[in-house]
Amino acid sequence: MFTGIVSAVGQIVDVTPQNVDDQDAGVRLTIQVRDFLRPTTRIGDSIAIQGACMTVVEMPSRASDGTSDGVDAFVVDVSRESLNKTAGLDRPGPVNLEHSLRMGDTLDGHLVSGHIDGLGTVSHFAPVGESHELRIRVPAELAPYLAYKGSITVNGVSLTINQVSDGPDSSEISINLIPHTVQVTTLQHLKAGDRVNLEIDMIARYVERSLTYRQQEAAGI
Repeated sequence: MFTGIVSAVGQIVDVTPQNVDDQDAGVRLTIQVRDFLRPTTRIGDSIAIQGACMTVVEMPSRASDGTSDGVDAFVVDVSRESLNKTAGLDRPGPVNLEHSLRMGDTLDGHLVSGHIDGLGTVSHFAPVGESHELRIRVPAELAPYLAYKGSITVNGVSLTINQVSDGPDSSEISINLIPHTVQVTTLQHLKAGDRVNLEIDMIARYVERSLTYRQQEAAGI
């Protein structure tokens, strides 16, 4: 479980196929990041990478060892299924990182599972005053979960929806990004046409399921 509050921006520095003879195989990623791993972080822990929950399988270096110049490195395996349903995990580049939520941590964003529900497409990203406006085209199947002032996770960042416009094949959401969010996340690199990882609000998911079930029950389906 996560909150959508990014802990650090790391860098995917190596992408290695798990099996070069199998096109359906996944990849192994090596991520480097400064002063990120906790003293208690161990193999098997969960870390959200661009909003996708991944499991640490190796830790080649740790800043707390005093031998890595403050640079942490950890390794995760990404399945082909995950690669097919996410963006930004198949090539070197910057990624948003977040440790899993611990009992007693503050919930500064919203409850985030780290399971990507779909891919959106950036339709607009530009400064507006001191902030930025981000507009994203969202697949129609996610439209029931979008609401004015509701929460959505974009590339692992907890954000508030300012406007929803529904169309026949998709919906478009508008989000205001404050300067701090732009500065400390990979969202600063977005441009029109980029694909982004989306996770809908967990509460909206259960509300929609409950309503759908009640409607089917009433209709005798």
